[in-house]
Amino acid sequence: MALRSVLESARDALRGDLILPGDESFEAARRPWNLAIEQHPAAVAVPVDVDDLRTLLQAARDAGATLSVQPTGHGADGDLADAVVVRMAAFDELSVDLGSGVVRVGSGVRWGAVVEALEGTGWAAPAGTSPVVAVAGYTLGGGHSWFSRTAGLGSDNLRAAWVLRSDGTHERVDDDSDPELMRALRGAGGIVGIVTALEIDLVPTPALWGTELTFEAADAGSVMRAVRDLSAEAPASLNVFVSSMRMPDAPQLPEEIRGRSFLTVQALSTAGAADDLIERVRAAGTVRREVSGATSPKTVAASSGEPTEPTPGKGASAALSSLDDATIDNLFRFRGLPEQWPIMGIDIRMLGGALNEPRRAGFATLQGVGWLLHALVPVFPGVPSETGEASMAGFRDVLARAAAPQTVPTFLGPGETLERCGDPASIDRLRDVRAAADPESLIHEGRLPR
Repeated sequence: MALRSVLESARDALRGDLILPGDESFEAARRPWNLAIEQHPAAVAVPVDVDDLRTLLQAARDAGATLSVQPTGHGADGDLADAVVVRMAAFDELSVDLGSGVVRVGSGVRWGAVVEALEGTGWAAPAGTSPVVAVAGYTLGGGHSWFSRTAGLGSDNLRAAWVLRSDGTHERVDDDSDPELMRALRGAGGIVGIVTALEIDLVPTPALWGTELTFEAADAGSVMRAVRDLSAEAPASLNVFVSSMRMPDAPQLPEEIRGRSFLTVQALSTAGAADDLIERVRAAGTVRREVSGATSPKTVAASSGEPTEPTPGKGASAALSSLDDATIDNLFRFRGLPEQWPIMGIDIRMLGGALNEPRRAGFATLQGVGWLLHALVPVFPGVPSETGEASMAGFRDVLARAAAPQTVPTFLGPGETLERCGDPASIDRLRDVRAAADPESLIHEGRLPR
């Protein structure tokens, strides 16, 4: 049966919405969070319950289409022709069990709501840096957070999931009931079913302390070496991010940062003040600004500075096994070249700690990986779409000599597949569990290579 007619019939049967091409709201509904990515799905569905999801599965079966679940549109990749994008906003359950340190969230819930609910409780969520990212998409894609050295990847904290299989069965799944499905859910996304809710471990934070040190760009190399040396002995309770910023001379920016380059080191300790550990970093350059003291997950989330509305952007990521002097020198030499102006920010995250000892089996892993980097290239109106491509390629080339064998799925860019995150045997294992869970391939394969 023709796709359009099947979808029109399904629309009549749904309690929620099904937005089709030609509808007034379709152009806005089809867009992912990153407006630089074009996707042209066959429809956009906004189901209100599991029965709606079952109706959509039957429509996909009748029309030979697939369902691609995008709670908030983050992590979108590709055109999605003949796919129905599914937005899960109505699945908004949020319940916290402080006694056991567990949160249950619907797949439409965003991290900001969880962080808000935990403020002042002594617990933190293993949340990403953006409060507007959906818990489900982040967790099912691996997810690296402020607390990953302490508690592991977001996917490692996934205790259980409520999954709607392609045959219409809806059930709670955990490591006892279906270990292979859980392994796939921890990193490979929803390629084996539609996840409607998740049960996630929280992170105990009885004494949360943070510091932010800002240095001139000229000190970047020496400060980065100090951070690298700190990583060899830093306890798992200490999490460190480094940010190299190169701000454009744009009138909309505050005068104190307009046209400036600087390096910021942020550290977060779940075990109280860590001044003794940070002192060597502080001494590696001239500190232009410092903010230190007791903090909270809500304060940390608010300081991320990430956009809270859809915006266009590009980026390139790299996972490194090590960060030796030559790699540091080459990176910041490249960073300072005038022609590399499209790269506004380079984020460098210290790994190790709990990431090297995952508690649960999952496809996503940063075990044995030392550093995670991301270069941000904003997209400005009127600037050619090719701008920044050479800079991103150069960024990857500079770091290639230290590249790790795998990265985490949530750091994949457009066109990149799960082959960057696991070896061929792991990919074959994913294909096997997908074939068993969704033999009709009604769920979009996502980043699983064909």
